[in-house]
Amino acid sequence: MNEQLFPGKHFISTVLDALETKHQMSGLMTRRYLQRAGMAGLIIGLMYLTNFAVVAVFVDLKLEGTALTGVGKLLGALVFGFALVFIYYTKSELLTSNMMIVSIGAYHHGTSWRRALRLLGLCYLGNFLGGLVIAVLVYFSSLLDGNALKLVNAAVAHKLEYVASGPTGWGDLFVRAILCNFLINLAMLLVYNGLIHDDLTKCLAMIMSVFIFAFVGLEHSVANTVLFTIVGLKEGLDVGAAAANVLIALIGNYIGGGVLIGFYYAYVNDDRALKSTSNL
Repeated sequence: MNEQLFPGKHFISTVLDALETKHQMSGLMTRRYLQRAGMAGLIIGLMYLTNFAVVAVFVDLKLEGTALTGVGKLLGALVFGFALVFIYYTKSELLTSNMMIVSIGAYHHGTSWRRALRLLGLCYLGNFLGGLVIAVLVYFSSLLDGNALKLVNAAVAHKLEYVASGPTGWGDLFVRAILCNFLINLAMLLVYNGLIHDDLTKCLAMIMSVFIFAFVGLEHSVANTVLFTIVGLKEGLDVGAAAANVLIALIGNYIGGGVLIGFYYAYVNDDRALKSTSNL
């Protein structure tokens, strides 16, 4: 009966075990934890650029006079979907999925908010440093030229327009950030819940979650940070507007992953109240 009433107990237990490992790494092996987080940032940067490169191929490509930009956008988003798969199977550390993990840990008193914020801060720093590595490599290469560069610049201009548009733009960005990390952590919920046993289905769940956020145009704080770093180093950037974008995205991402997935599933699978009632 307990398993039927609280089917997410395995998920919660898996997350709490993962959180303990993350705390041990970030405390005893901080440098190596930063390296694992850096790898996630590097993967996101490389896959994000690949997304733009795929779209760029289709920008000038026409079939019987019909532009195929939409096809490029679809395929680019699909390629970008593999980023989460690579991050998961390389055991790299991504800020947005850790938002869910620390929230569940905080609910079950498996961590303090001070330790949770330290973990998230280290993870974000590592993600940024990984993106910086990609930015430096791009700066000294011709990887981002032609249509790809135009698309990247247009994407950055669009993201900064959210900030320049005032409260309406801020709200739009905020909603897109919430939905983005809701999708990312929904995929991680499927991966961690113990109901899916084959790697192919896990991969499809992760690919689809990132595909939707990339294709629809949702906002991911780490992906934005990496993109801003690449463009800022190569072309220059309004740092204040970029920082504002990332800040709003961070808050929205936390609500989407930490609250709507983390706290929600921690609460609905908490059987402690039922146990205390049965003991009366």
